[in-house]
Amino acid sequence: MGNNRKILLIMLTVVLAAILAACGNSSAKSNAKSDNESANNSSTQDANDDSLNKVITNEDKNITENASEGANHTELENQENPANHTVTNSNDEDDTADSTATNSNNEESSKSSNSDIEITESKKEAFQKKLNDTKMKADGMEATDTSTFALKKLENDRWDVWDDLLNEVYGVLENQLSAEDMDHLRDEQRNWIEYRDNSALEASLKYKGGTQEHLEYVSVLANLTEERCYELVEGYMK
Repeated sequence: MGNNRKILLIMLTVVLAAILAACGNSSAKSNAKSDNESANNSSTQDANDDSLNKVITNEDKNITENASEGANHTELENQENPANHTVTNSNDEDDTADSTATNSNNEESSKSSNSDIEITESKKEAFQKKLNDTKMKADGMEATDTSTFALKKLENDRWDVWDDLLNEVYGVLENQLSAEDMDHLRDEQRNWIEYRDNSALEASLKYKGGTQEHLEYVSVLANLTEERCYELVEGYMK
């Protein structure tokens, strides 16, 4: 009986040990599995973290590269724009230069035109002064004596002075007047010469046969030539 109990106790002990061993193995396996899952999860998390970090790094790299490309593009535009701006300014300067040159040409043309007018006007003024000076000179002439010969010489000298000035005035008008106006003036001058000679002849007939006949003739020629000089300068010269 005692032996049976001992055997039973040993068997219970063995069974209990087996059960405990089995529980221990199950717990170890469970812990190992848990550790493996934790390790796997950790590895997976690390891998995900690495992937995420790579994505973030790549995105940062792309952002950095895009920012760099944007900066380079902006810098290139800034480098190109000044050149374009310089070209534009150059074109503007060329336009300004052309405008200035055009204005300068217009001013020169205007000055040239004004100069021509001033020359023409000063020409007329010069002859007006010359007319007055010639009149003073002619009126200041005196005969050497009271003889008819000396008086005729005086009137001939007066006529020569005014006739020379008349030819000078006529020459200026040939350069100033148009061909049509000059043709008209030539016809008028021919008529005037005829009028002058007829007037002088008619005036001299009062002394026909006398010593003063020629004196009167030349005196009228001088007076009418003086009048004609004033008419041409005032009426035709520009």
